[in-house]
Amino acid sequence: MTTTSARGSGKPKKHFVDFSSRRREAFAVVEEEDLSSAEDVPLGRDALNVAMAWAVIGIFAIIFFAILHYMALILIPITLAVVVGLILGLVADKLGRAGVPRFGIAVILSTLVFLVLFVIANALAEPVATLMREGPTFVERSYDRLMPFLERQHWLNISPATFQTGTMSMDKLLENSTNILGVVTASLTPAIIQGMIFFAALLLFLYGRLRLRRTVIMAFPNRRQRLITIRILNSIDEVLGYYFATASVMYFCLGIVMTVIAWLCGLSMPVLWGMFAFLSSFIPFLGITLMTISVAIAGILTHDAILLALLPAFLFFTVHLAMENLIFPAVMGRQWEINPFVVFLAILFWTWMWGAVGAMLALPLSLILMTVLAELFPERKATPNLPG
Repeated sequence: MTTTSARGSGKPKKHFVDFSSRRREAFAVVEEEDLSSAEDVPLGRDALNVAMAWAVIGIFAIIFFAILHYMALILIPITLAVVVGLILGLVADKLGRAGVPRFGIAVILSTLVFLVLFVIANALAEPVATLMREGPTFVERSYDRLMPFLERQHWLNISPATFQTGTMSMDKLLENSTNILGVVTASLTPAIIQGMIFFAALLLFLYGRLRLRRTVIMAFPNRRQRLITIRILNSIDEVLGYYFATASVMYFCLGIVMTVIAWLCGLSMPVLWGMFAFLSSFIPFLGITLMTISVAIAGILTHDAILLALLPAFLFFTVHLAMENLIFPAVMGRQWEINPFVVFLAILFWTWMWGAVGAMLALPLSLILMTVLAELFPERKATPNLPG
């Protein structure tokens, strides 16, 4: 912008106007007006919309979990069948590439699962039946053996009078121990029904797994969403299959070690202790805690010396701790690490929701959820802008 001065030599003189400063001043005035108007409205429309969205999500979550709890009799075996089918996904793919038809794959893997469960149930049947039959005698032996030890712990304020009256009396304990068989018998029919639903759902899921997978992928409209879905499904199959295959081998070795520990330390039924160690290891935190306490109680009932009595529990806990914190991470790798706090909350929630089966499903469900989130929200590592 130029102007001609009336003074001087008559040459044009340039005057520069700072438009950037004027623009900043105008934006500052507008911002002050917006802030003053925002102060007049304490809760904006956007905040209200966010609150409404979270309220709808909360109501949906409450209804969803209420349905899960109400339909537990059907949903527990179906969910367990889907999880087991996903775990066997890699094996099913290898059998499919070998030329085995889909129905043959479903029959082979379902029969394999049935045989494994039958062997475990058959191995546990006799010891559990003996334990149930000798329940009152076991309670009396436990009382006579543990009472002197509890009396020496003055801070517990426990004496023989504590078990004479009230809900903790010996009569009540013996009565409850004799009612165990009745409780198991009453739960037998629902367990049989759930077992039938489980095997039927597992057979059908393995048979229609590829077709169901294709349906889920094609449910998304564009190519990018379908590729993300394929990546998520492949990751779930890989994580569950590789994780539980490795865990099964390692926990089987742990069961053998526990059997040897029980045999060397003089515990009765060492094979049963090895079986319990194998099964309980699939429930993080809760399984190892209950197993260690059970071994400690069995040692106290077996040996008079307290150090010798606690030796089996100490050895098992040490071996399990080394396996979980040294061997397992070295075999699985860093990419398979699971947030222990998330798993702990999941175990508490699913145990409260579905009982013992929920505790077993907590870990695979957590793996599935964390895999989906990892694929939907991958970590983006910023590349440093290095000087040339």
